[in-house]
Amino acid sequence: MNEKKIMVVEDDRNLLDTLKYNLCKDGYNVVLAADGSEAIETARKTMPDLIVLDIMLPTLSGYEVCRILRKETNVPILMLTARTDEVDKIVGLEIGADDYMTKPFSMRELLARIRAMIRRSEMIAPTQATTVERLKINNLEIDIERHQAFQNEKELELSPKEFDLLVFLARNHGLVFSREQLLEKVWGYDYAGDSRTIDVHIRWLRQKIENDPSKPENLVTVRGTGYKLSG
Repeated sequence: MNEKKIMVVEDDRNLLDTLKYNLCKDGYNVVLAADGSEAIETARKTMPDLIVLDIMLPTLSGYEVCRILRKETNVPILMLTARTDEVDKIVGLEIGADDYMTKPFSMRELLARIRAMIRRSEMIAPTQATTVERLKINNLEIDIERHQAFQNEKELELSPKEFDLLVFLARNHGLVFSREQLLEKVWGYDYAGDSRTIDVHIRWLRQKIENDPSKPENLVTVRGTGYKLSG
């Protein structure tokens, strides 16, 4: 039995118990943490397959936990926030979270997101582990096996989701994809929230791969349609 391990980081005891009950009912092995410091220690010790991470935590915020863990692991991270500010959501995505949900949320939707994120990570992992593929587009070079990307031979610091997005666009360079198509192909499911997740990642990829992000030459917008990687 391939029982996936989910780590839930939440300081609201009632919500923590509710999440544990529903995740266990859905067949997951659940480990818990109630503050930021405990989350980092528990993640390192238990090596979960996915992390559900609240933003507002004692000792260290969810942002800090995400930033620290993202340097050590590519584990999918789903952030929970009670805030509705778009800025808070964008910050989470920028530091390496794969997805976010705003409280209050539907437990059914949360479980669906978790299943999809795990499916996506399972699809990506074997490819990364076995392929020797290297992609070259314009002044970009991507080493799939080593999970590295370079521009003019200088390594780029990309979050896991930025890397996945760049790889997908590079493999399909010249083709135009809508936001919805990118969410399905890169995130691996029909995203239930708004499509600004894509805009955030596109903007930050441009900051890293364009000489002038305001006038992109590699990752371009096709007005009214979507995005493509030229080459």
